[in-house]
Amino acid sequence: MIYEDKDQLKSGCAQIVQLDGNDIRILDEIKLRNELIDDLIYTAVFSPDRATADAACWLIRRTAAALGIMSASIGPLYEAMGRGEVKGFTVPAINLRAITYDAAQAIFRAAIKGHVGPVIFEIARSEIDYTLQRPLEYTCAVTAAAIKTGYSGPIFLQGDHFQINAKKYAADPVKETQAVKNLIWEAIEAGFYNIDIDTSTLVDLTRATVKEQQETNYLLAAELTTMIRDLEPQGIAISVGGEIGEVGGKNSTIEELQAFMEGYLESLTNGDQPPVPISKISVQTGTTHGGIPLADGSVAEVKIDFDVLEKLSEVARGRYGLAGAVQHGASTLPDEAFDKFPAVGTAEIHLATGFQNIIYDSPSFPQELKERIYEYLKKEFKGEWKEKDTEEQFIYKTRKKGFGSFKLEMWNLPAATIHQLGAELEKQLSFLFDKLKVNSTYELTRKYVQLVDVNLELPAALKG
Repeated sequence: MIYEDKDQLKSGCAQIVQLDGNDIRILDEIKLRNELIDDLIYTAVFSPDRATADAACWLIRRTAAALGIMSASIGPLYEAMGRGEVKGFTVPAINLRAITYDAAQAIFRAAIKGHVGPVIFEIARSEIDYTLQRPLEYTCAVTAAAIKTGYSGPIFLQGDHFQINAKKYAADPVKETQAVKNLIWEAIEAGFYNIDIDTSTLVDLTRATVKEQQETNYLLAAELTTMIRDLEPQGIAISVGGEIGEVGGKNSTIEELQAFMEGYLESLTNGDQPPVPISKISVQTGTTHGGIPLADGSVAEVKIDFDVLEKLSEVARGRYGLAGAVQHGASTLPDEAFDKFPAVGTAEIHLATGFQNIIYDSPSFPQELKERIYEYLKKEFKGEWKEKDTEEQFIYKTRKKGFGSFKLEMWNLPAATIHQLGAELEKQLSFLFDKLKVNSTYELTRKYVQLVDVNLELPAALKG
């Protein structure tokens, strides 16, 4: 059910949850999980009344807090990895582009089953636009999924690739930088306490020295880090990530890592107490986002330079106290590649397109809906169809952009379809959690990550 106004919302919550000042008292946990949470998240995402949607968001987040579910920074765990106290696993960071509420439930089910602690739910600047998911909506979908599945503990929400667009920056650097700053502010307000700054698009390989090539990258990364520190809620040190090489470009080097970190740390200096620096560094080792589609629509095999990844992680930890290197574009790699990431000390890997592919390519996904989405893509994005690309290649590259316009239909797929998609996602997630060695890490994560209850202002629709 979607509540269309505040009176419907209040009536639906009666006898299940109750306002207690700025907190929530849960009266019927069974009905909350079986009925109300579904209505709250659908209202938060689809209610035609913005005030009612905002009230539903507040109720989801405060109800979660009452159940011991809170957004958190993974920073303390990464600091422990940087000190060498914690090792042996690689943290999965998962981008949810479609059916976010149900897909997040699959993640939590797999995590609960494997006693997994560190799993990051993330969304990139570009994904926010084409999936029509603002940070607050994403927060609420993931948080509601945690309530639905009975999960309790920290939720790690991350702004992935909060990226400076190089062309827009060249045209108007102040405007483009401010756009990213505005997004960072919005994300932190929504409970994103992990932010990946991506200014690697501004690396200029034509300059004479490696440090000069990285200069704009590290200067702007330092500026954005300082801003993030100013916006942190009390008691939370947001985990910030940097990036030295754009994914899909040339492989990163130790010299680039050193040049970036030296310039970055120098730029952070601010009297006796410079801001806390980044906790990890994203690098390029041979992957591309989404993989490289072949003429028949299949994905070309990618060879990651694990030696480079291992050396960069070692230097990042040993010299700068970071958790290690971060690998992007990993979800379409062959299954046998994933256990190599913890073996070489990779701190984190980002997984997106592989889960998108499971949804689209599942035998249970309605063929008629898929055909309508593909026809929409061929019409609306024909300007992106490169002359050398087959139709299969074009569809593979652009089908991620069908999720936003068809969001309502996807969220309302038949229950049997959602169940089957969820089962397929959960199976792959359980496989990945095992390969990445994050099973049985829940208690370890809780040892380092403390829950902080951040106060949220009561929305006007719930007052009185």
